[in-house]
Amino acid sequence: MSARDTDWDGVRLHVVTGKGGTGKTTVAAALALALAAGGRKVLLVEVEGRQGIAQLFDCPPLPYEERRVAVAPDGGDVYALAIDTEEALLEYLEMFYSLKRAGKAMTKLGVVDFVTTIAPGLRDVILTGKTSEAVRRREKDGSFVYDAVVMDAPPTGRITKFLNVNDEVSGLARVGPVRNHADTVMKVVRSPETAVHFVTLLEEMPVQETMDGIHDLTEAGLPVGGIMVNMEHPPMLSDGDLARAAADGLDLDEIVRGVKAAGLESDAESVAAALAAEGVDHARRTAMQRREKERLESIDRPRYTLPLLSDGMDLAGLYDLAEALRDQGAA
Repeated sequence: MSARDTDWDGVRLHVVTGKGGTGKTTVAAALALALAAGGRKVLLVEVEGRQGIAQLFDCPPLPYEERRVAVAPDGGDVYALAIDTEEALLEYLEMFYSLKRAGKAMTKLGVVDFVTTIAPGLRDVILTGKTSEAVRRREKDGSFVYDAVVMDAPPTGRITKFLNVNDEVSGLARVGPVRNHADTVMKVVRSPETAVHFVTLLEEMPVQETMDGIHDLTEAGLPVGGIMVNMEHPPMLSDGDLARAAADGLDLDEIVRGVKAAGLESDAESVAAALAAEGVDHARRTAMQRREKERLESIDRPRYTLPLLSDGMDLAGLYDLAEALRDQGAA
């Protein structure tokens, strides 16, 4: 699939957010693989210090440097960077104030923690600034170092504040290097080259947070990307059986006969009871998924569906999710 066949032609910064537990980091990694496929070079950035990228790609904890972590389908490379706030702040001090040596002394005194505590907006400027620098960085021949950058961003409840760094530093600095740096970051974040994607499950709370987050981003004038529906459970029963299971439960006698026909004569009743209970739970989950999917359909944004992996998440599963995103035109 060529770049012009995707929903995000021209987008170079993909910010991935989602409520905790929705698989945000997994989807960000799969998106990076999908974008790199076919010979492209993509940087996957982690800003929360959890080393989630290293766990997904089954590699040692990442140092504070850009390292190749995977080869994408049909060629292409995924690099990863786990941003260390302290190291990034030292870079910031060196870049704008020539204070790197003093900065190293400051860390021993806990001043870095003090600064990022009393001025949390500065921390966000540093994290988003490091990412936007990677987006803008060019080779000597003028070409971009990375074809795309994917940020595994903070959760949905914090994403608007995290990205809207101009507002965050307005009370901290109205002029000078801090403000100029924030302005540069915002030029990237607000540009058509950026898209903020939301990862959700088909459950009430994650869907509501997604809808609220999209509303907040839109109000702030920040670019909304797509909705990534993760871990969708496929229906295992017919529509008729699902309706009966949700309303009155399944026919236990019929299930007993089926269990016995399968050769489980001795414990048929208890096995049938367990299967019937699972059937009811499955019917209720399927009904909930359909209801939440209808809510998401009210949002005029591209939507992508990622399946529940029956064997759990491993490196092979990550490539399967990347392929699913490519098949749906996300990359």
